Amino acid sequence: MDRPIAVVAGAGPGLGRALAQRFVQGGMRVALLARDASRLASLAASIGSEARALACDLTDPAAVEPAFERIDRELGSPQCVIFNAGTYRRGAVLDVSPQDFLECWKIGCFAGFLVGQQAARRMAGRGSGTILFTGATASLRGGAQFVNLASPKFALRALAQSMARELGPRGVHVAHVIIDGQIHASGRADAARAPDAHLEPAAIAEAYWQLHQQPRSAWTLELDLRPWVERF
Repeated sequence: MDRPIAVVAGAGPGLGRALAQRFVQGGMRVALLARDASRLASLAASIGSEARALACDLTDPAAVEPAFERIDRELGSPQCVIFNAGTYRRGAVLDVSPQDFLECWKIGCFAGFLVGQQAARRMAGRGSGTILFTGATASLRGGAQFVNLASPKFALRALAQSMARELGPRGVHVAHVIIDGQIHASGRADAARAPDAHLEPAAIAEAYWQLHQQPRSAWTLELDLRPWVERF
């Protein structure tokens, strides 16, 4: 418990893994939260001994609070919490089922509130900490057939703004990162043909690390990241 603690909520093999690796490289221990216990255990093992897997349904208040309590007991109170969960089921608004819409909203926004609230309760009292939310192009504009993504991403951005204005004066840095483009995935054919057209997970993770390191005299609320070839 002698190393500072970071939490990656919504940890997967792409950006989640890169975030965990960067924060471990920065001298922190990392707790990884996600629903699939076996995949999460494999992910933690690939990162090393400084990563701990905690299976958790991020949409369930009865699961999120105990997960953070376990982190407190076994690792220590987190200095940085990253919400990186999300899902998307493409569909025309005429066809999207209420169940799909609700599920996407719960994972993309409600889970962000649950994770952010637990982080805030630990950080506000001591007057320090960083809470980072992963956004997307859909955080800024709702495209056709993207209703299942744009709705929770818009809401997550509003959550981050409200939390930043409330918690900033209490010493807690809250920031929202817009990932404006596709993230490079190893083995994907289009990424291999045009690597500059995709965001590298390690490069994104570096930006998150720098947000965590920012002095409070110059905090960022919102950061947008995109490949240099991306139109915007």
